[in-house]
Amino acid sequence: MTTSPEEAQVLEHGSHVTDAPVIDAEGHFHATDAPIDISGYALEDWFTFAVFWLLAFDVFYQFFTRYVLADSAAWTEEIARYLLIVVTFVGSAMAVRRNTHIHVEFVYRYLPAPVQRLVSTLVDIVRIALVGYCTWLGIELIPRMHNLQMTVVDFPVSIVYGFVTAGFALMTLRAVQVAVRHWRQGWSALERPGEAEA
Repeated sequence: MTTSPEEAQVLEHGSHVTDAPVIDAEGHFHATDAPIDISGYALEDWFTFAVFWLLAFDVFYQFFTRYVLADSAAWTEEIARYLLIVVTFVGSAMAVRRNTHIHVEFVYRYLPAPVQRLVSTLVDIVRIALVGYCTWLGIELIPRMHNLQMTVVDFPVSIVYGFVTAGFALMTLRAVQVAVRHWRQGWSALERPGEAEA
Protein backbone atom coordinates (compact mmCIF):
# COMPACT_ATOMS: atom_id res chain seq x y z
CA MET A 1 0.00 0.00 0.00
CA THR A 2 1.47 3.35 -0.98
CA THR A 3 0.70 6.78 0.40
CA SER A 4 1.49 10.26 -0.72
CA PRO A 5 4.16 12.21 1.17
CA GLU A 6 1.47 14.52 2.54
CA GLU A 7 -0.58 11.60 3.92
CA ALA A 8 2.48 9.98 5.42
CA GLN A 9 3.44 13.11 7.37
CA VAL A 10 0.13 13.91 9.07
CA LEU A 11 -0.38 12.54 12.58
CA GLU A 12 -2.28 14.81 14.90
CA HIS A 13 -1.95 14.85 18.68
CA GLY A 14 -4.31 17.47 20.08
CA SER A 15 -3.43 20.76 18.46
CA HIS A 16 0.06 20.01 17.09
CA VAL A 17 1.16 17.95 14.09
CA THR A 18 4.19 15.66 14.19
CA ASP A 19 6.36 14.60 11.26
CA ALA A 20 5.99 10.89 12.08
CA PRO A 21 4.45 8.86 9.23
CA VAL A 22 1.12 7.17 9.87
CA ILE A 23 1.79 4.37 7.36
CA ASP A 24 5.34 3.39 6.51
CA ALA A 25 6.64 2.11 3.17
CA GLU A 26 5.72 -1.49 4.05
CA GLY A 27 2.12 -0.51 4.84
CA HIS A 28 2.42 -0.82 8.62
CA PHE A 29 0.35 1.55 10.70
CA HIS A 30 2.27 3.67 13.22
CA ALA A 31 0.62 5.89 15.78
CA THR A 32 1.80 7.32 19.04
CA ASP A 33 -0.72 7.76 21.81
CA ALA A 34 -0.81 11.01 23.68
CA PRO A 35 0.67 10.72 27.17
CA ILE A 36 -1.83 9.81 29.88
CA ASP A 37 -2.37 12.64 32.33
CA ILE A 38 -4.05 11.77 35.64
CA SER A 39 -3.21 15.05 37.33
CA GLY A 40 -6.80 16.26 36.87
CA TYR A 41 -8.15 13.65 39.29
CA ALA A 42 -8.52 14.44 42.97
CA LEU A 43 -8.96 12.41 46.14
CA GLU A 44 -12.73 12.11 45.76
CA ASP A 45 -12.30 10.74 42.23
CA TRP A 46 -10.11 7.86 43.38
CA PHE A 47 -12.22 7.14 46.44
CA THR A 48 -15.42 7.08 44.38
CA PHE A 49 -13.72 4.86 41.81
CA ALA A 50 -12.75 2.35 44.53
CA VAL A 51 -16.23 2.35 46.10
CA PHE A 52 -17.79 1.94 42.65
CA TRP A 53 -15.73 -1.22 42.11
CA LEU A 54 -16.76 -2.51 45.54
CA LEU A 55 -20.35 -1.91 44.44
CA ALA A 56 -19.71 -3.77 41.17
CA PHE A 57 -18.24 -6.77 43.00
CA ASP A 58 -21.12 -6.75 45.47
CA VAL A 59 -23.72 -6.75 42.69
CA PHE A 60 -21.83 -9.47 40.81
CA TYR A 61 -21.69 -11.60 43.98
CA GLN A 62 -25.41 -11.02 44.47
CA PHE A 63 -26.10 -12.12 40.88
CA PHE A 64 -23.81 -15.14 41.21
CA THR A 65 -25.34 -16.40 44.45
CA ARG A 66 -28.91 -15.82 43.28
CA TYR A 67 -28.79 -17.20 39.75
CA VAL A 68 -25.84 -19.60 39.77
CA LEU A 69 -25.90 -21.00 43.31
CA ALA A 70 -29.68 -20.52 43.75
CA ASP A 71 -28.96 -19.32 47.30
CA SER A 72 -28.90 -15.52 47.38
CA ALA A 73 -26.63 -13.81 49.91
CA ALA A 74 -28.97 -11.74 52.06
CA TRP A 75 -26.50 -8.97 52.88
CA THR A 76 -25.64 -7.98 49.29
CA GLU A 77 -28.86 -6.02 48.63
CA GLU A 78 -28.43 -3.73 51.62
CA ILE A 79 -24.69 -3.25 51.15
CA ALA A 80 -25.22 -2.40 47.46
CA ARG A 81 -27.73 0.27 48.48
CA TYR A 82 -25.30 1.82 50.96
CA LEU A 83 -22.39 1.71 48.53
CA LEU A 84 -24.54 3.43 45.91
CA ILE A 85 -25.32 6.18 48.44
CA VAL A 86 -21.59 6.67 49.07
CA VAL A 87 -20.83 6.79 45.33
CA THR A 88 -23.60 9.35 44.83
CA PHE A 89 -22.69 11.81 47.57
CA VAL A 90 -18.90 11.59 47.49
CA GLY A 91 -19.01 11.47 43.69
CA SER A 92 -21.08 14.67 43.68
CA ALA A 93 -18.00 16.50 44.93
CA MET A 94 -16.37 15.65 41.58
CA ALA A 95 -19.22 17.33 39.73
CA VAL A 96 -18.99 20.39 41.97
CA ARG A 97 -15.21 20.63 41.46
CA ARG A 98 -15.59 20.35 37.68
CA ASN A 99 -18.70 22.57 37.73
CA THR A 100 -20.62 19.96 35.74
CA HIS A 101 -23.81 19.69 37.75
CA ILE A 102 -26.91 20.42 35.70
CA HIS A 103 -27.51 24.15 35.32
CA VAL A 104 -29.65 26.35 33.11
CA GLU A 105 -27.67 28.54 30.69
CA PHE A 106 -30.55 29.63 28.45
CA VAL A 107 -31.58 32.66 30.54
CA TYR A 108 -28.08 34.11 30.46
CA ARG A 109 -28.27 34.65 26.70
CA TYR A 110 -30.85 37.38 27.23
CA LEU A 111 -29.16 39.17 30.14
CA PRO A 112 -26.61 41.97 29.88
CA ALA A 113 -23.06 41.03 30.89
CA PRO A 114 -23.09 42.79 34.31
CA VAL A 115 -26.36 41.04 35.23
CA GLN A 116 -24.93 37.72 34.07
CA ARG A 117 -21.95 38.25 36.39
CA LEU A 118 -24.22 39.16 39.31
CA VAL A 119 -26.56 36.19 38.84
CA SER A 120 -23.63 33.79 38.35
CA THR A 121 -22.07 35.04 41.60
CA LEU A 122 -25.40 34.58 43.39
CA VAL A 123 -25.56 31.01 42.06
CA ASP A 124 -22.11 30.34 43.56
CA ILE A 125 -23.14 31.83 46.91
CA VAL A 126 -26.42 29.90 47.05
CA ARG A 127 -24.60 26.67 46.15
CA ILE A 128 -22.08 27.19 48.97
CA ALA A 129 -24.89 28.00 51.42
CA LEU A 130 -26.96 24.97 50.40
CA VAL A 131 -24.23 22.33 50.61
CA GLY A 132 -22.83 23.99 53.74
CA TYR A 133 -26.25 23.78 55.40
CA CYS A 134 -26.59 20.13 54.35
CA THR A 135 -23.17 19.47 55.91
CA TRP A 136 -24.34 21.00 59.18
CA LEU A 137 -27.55 18.94 59.09
CA GLY A 138 -25.50 15.79 58.53
CA ILE A 139 -23.25 16.59 61.49
CA GLU A 140 -26.34 17.04 63.64
CA LEU A 141 -27.88 13.81 62.37
CA ILE A 142 -24.93 11.40 62.72
CA PRO A 143 -25.07 11.04 66.55
CA ARG A 144 -28.84 10.50 66.44
CA MET A 145 -28.45 7.64 63.97
CA HIS A 146 -25.70 5.88 65.89
CA ASN A 147 -28.15 3.75 67.90
CA LEU A 148 -29.96 2.47 64.79
CA GLN A 149 -28.54 -0.71 63.27
CA MET A 150 -28.48 -1.74 59.64
CA THR A 151 -31.08 -4.37 58.76
CA VAL A 152 -28.87 -7.32 57.82
CA VAL A 153 -25.35 -6.25 58.81
CA ASP A 154 -24.70 -5.40 62.46
CA PHE A 155 -23.30 -1.90 61.93
CA PRO A 156 -24.80 1.46 62.92
CA VAL A 157 -26.59 3.42 60.19
CA SER A 158 -24.57 6.47 61.27
CA ILE A 159 -21.68 5.13 59.14
CA VAL A 160 -23.72 5.76 55.99
CA TYR A 161 -24.72 9.22 57.24
CA GLY A 162 -21.06 9.88 57.94
CA PHE A 163 -20.17 9.28 54.30
CA VAL A 164 -23.10 11.44 53.17
CA THR A 165 -21.94 14.24 55.46
CA ALA A 166 -18.35 13.86 54.27
CA GLY A 167 -19.63 14.15 50.71
CA PHE A 168 -21.49 17.36 51.55
CA ALA A 169 -18.43 18.74 53.37
CA LEU A 170 -16.28 18.01 50.33
CA MET A 171 -18.92 19.59 48.08
CA THR A 172 -18.81 22.70 50.28
CA LEU A 173 -15.02 22.90 49.99
CA ARG A 174 -15.16 22.40 46.22
CA ALA A 175 -18.00 24.94 45.86
CA VAL A 176 -15.86 27.55 47.64
CA GLN A 177 -12.93 26.73 45.34
CA VAL A 178 -15.14 27.01 42.26
CA ALA A 179 -16.57 30.36 43.45
CA VAL A 180 -13.05 31.72 44.02
CA ARG A 181 -12.02 30.51 40.57
CA HIS A 182 -15.05 32.23 38.99
CA TRP A 183 -14.29 35.43 40.87
CA ARG A 184 -10.61 35.42 39.80
CA GLN A 185 -11.26 34.68 36.12
CA GLY A 186 -14.26 37.05 35.99
CA TRP A 187 -16.75 34.61 34.44
CA SER A 188 -18.31 31.18 34.89
CA ALA A 189 -19.60 28.42 32.61
CA LEU A 190 -23.08 29.92 33.00
CA GLU A 191 -21.91 33.09 31.26
CA ARG A 192 -19.77 31.36 28.65
CA PRO A 193 -21.24 27.90 27.99
CA GLY A 194 -18.94 25.50 26.23
CA GLU A 195 -15.78 27.36 27.23
CA ALA A 196 -13.37 25.41 29.44
CA GLU A 197 -12.75 26.91 32.85
CA ALA A 198 -9.23 27.40 34.17
